[in-house]
Amino acid sequence: MLRVLVAGLGSMGRSHALAYHRHPGFEIVGLVNRSVPRLPDELATYPVMSDFASALRDTRPDLVSINTYSDTHADYAVMALEQGAHVFIEKPLATTVADAERVVAAAKANSRKLVVGYILRHHPSWIGFIAEARRLGGPYVFRMNLNQQSSGPSWLAHKALMQTTSPIVDCGVHYVDVMCQITDAKAVEVRGMGVRLSGEISPDMYNYGHFQVLFDDGSVGWYEAGWGPMISETAFFVKDVMSPNGAVSIVMDAGAKSDSLETHTMTDTIKVHRAALGPDGTFAAPDLLTSMEGEPGHDALCAREQAYVHRAITEDLDLTRHMQDAVESLRICIAADESVRTGKPVRL
Repeated sequence: MLRVLVAGLGSMGRSHALAYHRHPGFEIVGLVNRSVPRLPDELATYPVMSDFASALRDTRPDLVSINTYSDTHADYAVMALEQGAHVFIEKPLATTVADAERVVAAAKANSRKLVVGYILRHHPSWIGFIAEARRLGGPYVFRMNLNQQSSGPSWLAHKALMQTTSPIVDCGVHYVDVMCQITDAKAVEVRGMGVRLSGEISPDMYNYGHFQVLFDDGSVGWYEAGWGPMISETAFFVKDVMSPNGAVSIVMDAGAKSDSLETHTMTDTIKVHRAALGPDGTFAAPDLLTSMEGEPGHDALCAREQAYVHRAITEDLDLTRHMQDAVESLRICIAADESVRTGKPVRL
């Protein structure tokens, strides 16, 4: 039984807290949130504290789940690791590469497990998508985006996130991680551009961004992310990989909404296209469409993710590559943000 302290009770934090509550190997010893949260009935009996440091000191947990805003990630994680707790931390790992490396160093120095919240790594459809792309063989062209037309509470949440983190960093780490898993090559250059489309955000922040990344195996890719009430829902969810041997794509339902958490992880259908031509010059094989009906929803994915955390701790899994990948995907997205702000490509 692992005693867990859950910090941050926004949409992701609540989902993770429910996963700990429902898993027989976890016992929640406390919840931390700066304001009084609205909680589902299953979580209503747990004590809620407002100060992370005192909650950490008083509860002495085995695991700390950090689901707060990105600018607190590194300090909270190091504090927990140095007290002897394992850490699960939502993406991005930190707001700078130096802070991300500081967290990884603390995990190693204290012999604690550090799991970063790359939820797509636990999604059976995305695992299948990556495997199909790798079977095609490189070099690859990656075309990916996640634009979110947000209003009401969703826009408020996006504006809060943009106080510290741009959309191409916050969401981009997921999809850069997918690119890196497929190509397994090193990124060598990043080129970015961004536009501030709202007077409701800081003059030095942008709510639309786009970047290209070049890999040392010849692969290239782009990622696009925009948040706000002005964002178009036309082609807002593109997940497409091409290679000399064909392409693999995620085909979304036409009625999907861009600011829904479920949409961010749903795949609906995976389409595999083979480039091979037959004797008559036409395609040798038809496209293969695989329905993802019955795939796990958002809370079920969080449950899979926390089950992995439990295994990582109790079975002493080697997380060296996991931590390295989290730093590298952040490094690429931070470079994209730097390129947006300087107007110059960034060599890695």
